[in-house]
Order: sequence, then C-alpha cells, then structure tokens
Amino acid sequence: MNKLLVVEDNKAMREMLVNILHEKGYDVKSAENVSCAMLLLKSEYFHLIISDLQLPDIDGIAFLKKIKHFNIPFIILTAFGSIELAVEAIKEGAYDFVSKPVDPDYLFLIVEKALESTRILRENIVFKEIYASQAAKSVIIGKSSGILREAEKLKQVAGTDTPVLLLGDSGTGKELFARAIHNLSPRREQPFIAINSASIPENLLENELFGHERGSYTDAHLRQIGKLELAQGGTFLLDEIGDLPHNLQGKILRVIEEKKVSRIGSHQEIVLDVRFIFATNIDLEGAVKDGRFRQDLYFRINVFPLRLPPLRDRKEDIILLAEYFVKKFSLEMNKGAISLSDKAREKLYHYQWPGNIRELLNTIERAIILCSGKIIGENDIVLPEKPFPLVESFNFNGPLKQVTARAVREVEKIKIERTLKEVGFNRTRAAEILEVSYKTLLDKIKEYGISEED
Repeated sequence: MNKLLVVEDNKAMREMLVNILHEKGYDVKSAENVSCAMLLLKSEYFHLIISDLQLPDIDGIAFLKKIKHFNIPFIILTAFGSIELAVEAIKEGAYDFVSKPVDPDYLFLIVEKALESTRILRENIVFKEIYASQAAKSVIIGKSSGILREAEKLKQVAGTDTPVLLLGDSGTGKELFARAIHNLSPRREQPFIAINSASIPENLLENELFGHERGSYTDAHLRQIGKLELAQGGTFLLDEIGDLPHNLQGKILRVIEEKKVSRIGSHQEIVLDVRFIFATNIDLEGAVKDGRFRQDLYFRINVFPLRLPPLRDRKEDIILLAEYFVKKFSLEMNKGAISLSDKAREKLYHYQWPGNIRELLNTIERAIILCSGKIIGENDIVLPEKPFPLVESFNFNGPLKQVTARAVREVEKIKIERTLKEVGFNRTRAAEILEVSYKTLLDKIKEYGISEED
C-alpha cells in the first residue's frame, strides 16, 4: 500500500483530503505544518507528499526545497494559484501544482500518475538488477531433506520483515533463495537490489551502498543514488557480508538499526523502508573470534539463519537440477527437446561438485553446446579430472592441524594463480570470480608472492 503524507493547516481541508485518499486505498498520514511533517519524514518513508502552498511556518515551495533530497514526488495545492508560482514549483521539482477547490477525481488521477512516474523511474535505474540476470527467476529445485527443510523455513519467514542470514558455500544458491524470499513477500512488486561486497574494490563500495551528492569529492559531477536507497519499499541483499571491510561494518549496523541512510557529502538522513537479507560463505562466528567481524553486527543479522547444503550433500538433487538446466538451455538455444543419457547421468551423479549448483549449471550449458544430437552423451559432460589439484611434492610431516593449514595455503595459492591467469591478471575481475574483496585478493597476492611475470 502506498503511503501518502498530507500537509495542510486547515483542519477541515486536511481531514477531507485524508478521508477521500484513504477511501481510495492509500495509507494516509497528515500534518498541520512543516515542522510536524518533518518529524514524520524522519521516522517513516512516504511514497508521495501533498502539501498546501500557504503554511504557518514556511510555504510549500520552501518545504519542497527542504526535502528535495528525499526524491519523493511532491504535489502542491493552493487557493492562490498563479502561472509564476506554478512555474517556480515545477522548476524546484514539484510533480504538479493544483488549484483549490480540488476535484477528487482529478486529484486521484494526478496522485496515480505521480506514483507511476516514480515507479518507472526507479525501475529504469535498477533495470539490470531486476531483469538482466537469469537468477531473477527464483526457482528452487530439490527433493533432498536438507533443501526441503530450509525451503520450509523460507516460506515461514518470507511474509515478515525479519532480517534473514543465508549461509552456505559459494554456488549453493544463496541469491536464488534471497529472490524467492522477496517474491513470496508483500514487497514482491517493489525492487530487489543485490550487491556483492566481495566483488567491489573497497574504495568504491561505500559509494555503491550509500551514493553521493554532487561535488562531494573530485569526480562527483552528478548526484548518485546508492543501492540502499534504490531498494526503497523492496528487499536489499548484501551478499558476502563476511568480506565487508571493517570500517563499513559499523555504518551498515547503523543503517540496519535506524533504517536511515545518508549519501556521501550530505548530512541529510533519508528514512529507509527496506527488508534486509544477508549472505556469506565464511564462518562468521570464527570471524568474530578473530576480530575480523563485529560481534554486534553478527548478532544483529543472525536473527533468522538459513543454511544451504552443498550439492555433494544433496545427491538426490543432482539429476533433478541437471534435467532442469537441460530444459532451460535447450529452450534458450532453440535446440528442441534434449535429454541426458544414462552414462551422462552416472557421470554427473558421482562427481563431487566443489563449485556446487553454479558449477553444475555451467557444465550443462557447455554440454548443450557440445551435444550434436538430441541426447547428451558421457563425453559431452566435461569435468576436471580431480575436483582439487594435488601437489605431488606436498609436505605431509607434522600434526594434523599444521598439515591442514599448509594444504589450505597450497590450494588457495593455486586457485588464485589459475584465476589470475584466466583473466589476464585483471585483479578486479579475479576478485569477482573468487568472491573475495579486492583488498583481500591484493593481500593474498602479496602473501604468496604471485607476480604477473610468473
């Protein structure tokens, strides 16, 4: 339901406006002056404001200037209309300038147009986030007990505004679960905005989250609205929150607790109406103990955790998922009806899938391309010989804990080297693929002595 704020000092007019708008299905609140209106705007998010021009403290145009940074459509009503005032109001950003007495049907028309124009504008801004990815189709496939148990919890929490924490290895479908929560919630018609804190360099991440005002720093030639603000009315997914730089953890905690955000370069606070979902593939409890993650932030986001099992623990789902991906890519590539051979199924079933569902999806897409007929054969399923590379000269001496730590370092170094080689040593792209922060990758490159020449 769209929330409207009516600012009118005449009690009879104010009550009339509230009543007729309420009858049309809007959630309406009112204020008799700008001071009262500002108090409401500091605690609630409104989709539209209808304000009288002549108010006791400041006039409607001054009020509009005062709250322009909120980006809320603004309609001015007045009994003292003039072309000059109308032009000034429109120049300052008012959606419309309507003379009293107000025809209710005309007012409804203007309100609906204002709300629709704002919705379209926001959808244009977030078009890529909402529609560009196949992940926008929140289809959860599975019959294993582990995934069904978490899916049942998802249904229970989706209709609330409770923050959700999605835990699980990379590629297990955390964003898919987040989109399913959004699509099953009352916010389904509003934006779903996702940001991966591990894939954006630290110096750009704050700007992506909060946005900035024009002139707030050297290259800030235009105002930019941050991802948090773009999610107004909808759902915001902060993926890989475990990789969030420590200096931003406190700022995100404040946003979660106060539901307010300020753009870089501005002291004005904007009230957020957002449902938060968080995701990570790291052990947050361990990160808290190591001092890498704030304990207060951990307690704040760990309200309703959902743990997504790795694909190796969902053996009965492998063929189910594979068949779904076969249909999906066959349709997209206009290849007609294609099926998996028994040998192909067996090969898929017995593989360990260290890359989880994402690796399975890529494998099937490749198989559809390689397949020359209507049946995917064993040779069309191209898999690594070993899930993890084994180092022949590895030193197995010492206690188990020491050997394990040594093995992790070896594998980590190989993975980073291979990824950097694949992307031509493009560190930003490598950080995205590895799903770690840019700073973390630079630290690892330095730690292992990896160079482009090597």
